[in-house]
Amino acid sequence: MRLPELDWQPVSRVQFIGWSVFYALLLFYLATNFTELTLLDNVHLPIHETGQLLFGWFGDTLGLWGGTLLQLIVPALLAVSFAVRRDLLGTTFCSLAFFHSLTGVATYMIDALRLELPLVTVGAIADESMHDWVNIFTRLGVLPHAIQIGNTVRVLAWIGMLGAVAWFSWRYFLQTQSHAATT
Repeated sequence: MRLPELDWQPVSRVQFIGWSVFYALLLFYLATNFTELTLLDNVHLPIHETGQLLFGWFGDTLGLWGGTLLQLIVPALLAVSFAVRRDLLGTTFCSLAFFHSLTGVATYMIDALRLELPLVTVGAIADESMHDWVNIFTRLGVLPHAIQIGNTVRVLAWIGMLGAVAWFSWRYFLQTQSHAATT
């Protein structure tokens, strides 16, 4: 069975080079500063907090998971939206943002045992806020394995980020091969 091929909007050489340099610098920065918060993390945080408020209307469990869910759903839906429009640049960027968001989730998971990250909460007194992943892992009975789970999620996220950039390069390569074949 063969999946249908999308006819992606063409990407110019200048766009490809510019975005490739941007992704290389971004990935280098993220690799050398993976324990620090980045500008993208500041984008994910309000989405995370909104998710807890939004999903909280559907009960305690969904409210607890809601921050992580919305934090991942937003870039995923944006990537799908760009893919439907056959926009390679937007799809790649939002895919990378999805996997970068997953690195933040991994950091938060790992922190469930370390409890070093400053907690941000909306609508609760700071002393009443509880670490989401302490609560989630405790309910699942896997809290002692938080670091291993978080590190596994971090590896998967990095595979995804590298894969998104590799896919972008591959699509550009196919575009140039297709263009060369028709001329």
